Amino acid sequence: MTNMTKALNKQKAVSGIHYRVEPFDLNAHLFKVVLTITKPALTQHVSLPVWIPGSYLVREFSKNLQNLIALQGTRNAKQLDVVQSDKCSWQIDCDPTKPLQLSYLVHALDNSVRTAWLDAERGFFNGTSLCLRVEGQEDQEHSLELLVPAKVKDWKVATGATAVRVNKAGFGTYQFADYAELIDCPFEMGAFWIGQFLAHGIPHRFVVAGASSTFDGARLLADTKKICETEIEFWHGKTRAKQQKPPFKSYVFLLNVVADGGGGLEHRNSTALLCKRDDLPRFGEVKQTNGYSGLLGLISHEYFHTWNVKRLHPADFSEFDYSQENYTEMLWFFEGFTSYYDDLLLRRSGLIDDAQYLEVLCKTVNHVWQTPGRKVQSVAQASFDAWIKYYRPEPNTPNTTVSYYTKGALVALCFDLTLRHEGKSSLDDVMQALWMKSHNQASKGATKSAKGAITERDFVQVLEELGGRSYKKEIAAWVHGTDELPVQKCLELHGIKLQKASATWQQLLGLRVTEKAGEGVQVKTVLSGGAAETAGFAPGDEWIGIELLKGKGSSASSQTNQPSWRIHKLDDLTLYVGDVSKFVSQAASFSALVARDMKLIKLPMQMKNKKQASEDHLIWRFEIQDSKRLQQWLAN
Repeated sequence: MTNMTKALNKQKAVSGIHYRVEPFDLNAHLFKVVLTITKPALTQHVSLPVWIPGSYLVREFSKNLQNLIALQGTRNAKQLDVVQSDKCSWQIDCDPTKPLQLSYLVHALDNSVRTAWLDAERGFFNGTSLCLRVEGQEDQEHSLELLVPAKVKDWKVATGATAVRVNKAGFGTYQFADYAELIDCPFEMGAFWIGQFLAHGIPHRFVVAGASSTFDGARLLADTKKICETEIEFWHGKTRAKQQKPPFKSYVFLLNVVADGGGGLEHRNSTALLCKRDDLPRFGEVKQTNGYSGLLGLISHEYFHTWNVKRLHPADFSEFDYSQENYTEMLWFFEGFTSYYDDLLLRRSGLIDDAQYLEVLCKTVNHVWQTPGRKVQSVAQASFDAWIKYYRPEPNTPNTTVSYYTKGALVALCFDLTLRHEGKSSLDDVMQALWMKSHNQASKGATKSAKGAITERDFVQVLEELGGRSYKKEIAAWVHGTDELPVQKCLELHGIKLQKASATWQQLLGLRVTEKAGEGVQVKTVLSGGAAETAGFAPGDEWIGIELLKGKGSSASSQTNQPSWRIHKLDDLTLYVGDVSKFVSQAASFSALVARDMKLIKLPMQMKNKKQASEDHLIWRFEIQDSKRLQQWLAN
């Protein structure tokens, strides 16, 4: 009797759709999955998603699937033909009166939050990477049995999934209402650190894999608790009425700590996070590091998504098509508004002060301002094109699109500060009203797919109801247009004055570069309208040195023959040309010596005019002018 036949006999009583997941070969990074379909179709179609909700890129998860075998029958099980239909789909002709079993391996070596990982230290997976979708039965109950890997001690399991029969370590069987719930519950395995706390009575767990012994877990728990309580209060107030309870009974943070990397992916009652080891809080640290502030911002962002994406969601995403791209123009709202609130709620929770918050906001303003693509594509268009632009960045991407995260956050800022200035409402009220509208839909028996679904029209309607006027002009200009946002005006009405600050060489010239010891200056992006574009720079150039023009240079203006200089970083320009202001005033010019395709070329560098320097490449800094008005906004 084969191993598959034994497994089939063992699981013949399993009802519905059942997955048996085994960390099969840790060193080869292979999961083994056995899928049992109790009542298959005459011709059963199965497929693996090509993308994971929350990350808008076709990732082709099926490229990691191998050795797909189909069996049917409890005695002398018969192997059936498996016919591949397309890149991610298969079909099996079978007897619909008998359970069908599929067995396959999945290679797991993507150490991100989006896919799957398996080695001798830890395991992690999303259902989109491991669990074939049984077409026609997606709405049926699903179960997953996770086996203990052989020859491994001290491994535990962490997940937001509902356990029905597990051991103390968490290995065993989990139940899901449908396929959508299954793929929305990632699993973490290993000898990880775990802590827990209550936030307004709701149990929260925090799992950390890969941290060093100097990691201060108690501080991370205390700070995360503040974030969770602040956000629960944001959405539900401090009351304990039934309609004001959070939409989950428990929550788990799954943090993987690595040498270099970062990011997060939201799920209905959990989130998968990735950060650098340097980002973790350390025992004895007094001052909060920028890395740790960034980690707290990530935690805040993904937790906020529990409401704004996982419950409130674009109507376009009411039912996912896992076989191809799913389009929406609303990511400026769901990602951008979440980006606005992630750091603002850190400020309200007391984890950063006014100065720290304004520093982060100022970086966002400057990032958008230094993206020429903001004049090319609206934030609604950028949302729609996320699949081919934001998630597939190329050197020219900043010139053709704008981030719906950063510009979306500034759209939220402008709506919030406009509402507050007009004195009738705030964006907080708008978000909470949208949430209550979603809750009322659910209480009136809306279909599963319709619960929480909102459109731009829904947002505009609530905006007008609470603001007392039409905001169609703002929607047209800020969301669907490419004009500059009134950030400066809005901030000045709330006590913040924007001042021009000195730009760096990189910002002034319109370049994005990397500078590494021994490698010199490597050009990554040439921004539209900048001096570097005018001179003829191209992505991939290696900037080797400069040649001063006759009569130019801060220390050799009287010389007739100027030397050439090697540069290792852009700040070296100051040594030979003078400070940035000289270049802006056109008092200094030079030629850049560049290596391209093994050839040395000379590119003349000079600002076209002062307007180019003062408008397209200026840098803003914030200055507090009215603390009282500022506090009315920041402290709500």
